[in-house]
Amino acid sequence: MPPPDPKNPGTPVRPGAPGLDDDVEVEERQKTSTPKRFKVLFHNDDYTTMEYVIEVLRRFFHKNETEALHVMLTVHKKGKAVAGVYPRDVAETKVSEVMRDARDRGHPLLLTTEPED
Repeated sequence: MPPPDPKNPGTPVRPGAPGLDDDVEVEERQKTSTPKRFKVLFHNDDYTTMEYVIEVLRRFFHKNETEALHVMLTVHKKGKAVAGVYPRDVAETKVSEVMRDARDRGHPLLLTTEPED
């Protein structure tokens, strides 16, 4: 037999009926959002060779010859171009690896990251 209704003694209450103060903890879920992605940008300079930029795009960004040539020409003509879009930590790692390689080879190549729109 169901327990009596605390508001109306003598009246049985159905389980799950409104007004029951069961000690049930409700776990709040936090909304998840997709992490921002970041663009890796190559910037033009007058000293880094086009051949080196193509090599970097192929080696670090896994571009084929045609894609690497297209990105390199965009950098050359427009001043900058996107090499790829990645999660923040991957984008920052790529920038630091490429810039370290460029410095080791004597190139002043500049790469930056910025949030994707």
